[in-house]
Parts: sequence; structure tokens; C-alpha cells
Amino acid sequence: MIPKVPDTAALLFILVLVWLRTRLRYPRAPGSRLRLRRAGVWYFSALLLALVAGWQAAPGLARLGGLSGWLPDTAARAAWFLASYAAFVLLHRALKARGVQVFSGAETTSERP
Repeated sequence: MIPKVPDTAALLFILVLVWLRTRLRYPRAPGSRLRLRRAGVWYFSALLLALVAGWQAAPGLARLGGLSGWLPDTAARAAWFLASYAAFVLLHRALKARGVQVFSGAETTSERP
């Protein structure tokens, strides 16, 4: 197996997990669809930036912390990705508490009689 495949799968998994978790926090009426708002674009851009930064930084941080002997690069990246997930859960809670919406769901997709 190619060594970067598990790391890439973990990054995509966390990205999709945050997307779905955030999306489920916004109720929608039948026939309506959720739309990503400007704050949502910034939110998911920051998430992607944090994940990519972790891809690069986590192995080096593990080496700096003296953990590289027993913590492989994949595990260091996975730990960073999980920490990013937790941070973005807290960030989303803070945004909602301030009334900032990541998604909006007022638009209807079909006309019903």
C-alpha cells in the first residue's frame, strides 16, 4: 500500500465528518435545500487550511517533541486531524452562539400545491 493513502483517507474523512456534522445542525423543511453562506465558506476554508497545515507540521512536531521514535507520521497526522475536528466543533458552537450561520435553508427547490 502507498504510505500516503491512509493519511489522505484520514484527511478526507475528517473533512467529510465536519461537513456532515455541521450540516446536520441546521434544520430544513421538506423541499428546501441548505446553502453554504459566506461564513461557511470561511469556516470550511479554515478547516482545509488547518488540515493541510497539519499534514505538513504534525510529523515535524512529533519529532520536536521526541515522539518520532514511537509515533509514526501517519499517527501524528491522525492526531492533528482529530484535534482539528474537535477545534472546529467548538468553533461552530461559538459561531452559532453569536448567531453566525454556516448554512441557511430558506430556499425551496420545488413548488408544491
